[in-house]
Amino acid sequence: MRASRAYAATALACTTVALAAPAAFATNGPGNVTVNPYSVHQGSTISIAATGCGHGGTVTSNAFSQVSLSAGAKGYASARINDDTTPGHYNLAVKCSDNAMVATHRFTVLAGRGAHGGLGGSHGPSDTDVAVGASLVASAALGGAIFVARRRNAVGGRA
Repeated sequence: MRASRAYAATALACTTVALAAPAAFATNGPGNVTVNPYSVHQGSTISIAATGCGHGGTVTSNAFSQVSLSAGAKGYASARINDDTTPGHYNLAVKCSDNAMVATHRFTVLAGRGAHGGLGGSHGPSDTDVAVGASLVASAALGGAIFVARRRNAVGGRA
């Protein structure tokens, strides 16, 4: 009688494991979330990648508007950080379209917008820059005039 109870308990345990295994495989959600760059300035773009969302998904954060994650073995998304985002640490959440699981990743928002490189002169010189430039041109013109006048006197005096 004891052997039959042991067999019944073993059969029940095997059945429970067999029924739970498909559920464990079905809950494959987002994973391996990466953010590039990890530290980003206000108004800049951040790239997000995640695996496990074969049918795509969404990426949300307090630092940017919701964006869509592309479908495939590895999904990608790009998000523009809001200009008025307070500098600091933020989390983003990746949620698959076909799954309720969520994966998070941390990133940092830096103050400022970085360098104004490549704007092609859209920022004009200040009044101080103009005054310094004008004084340099005036002193160069005065120095040139003195040089020419002294040279003319030296050449004229010998003849």
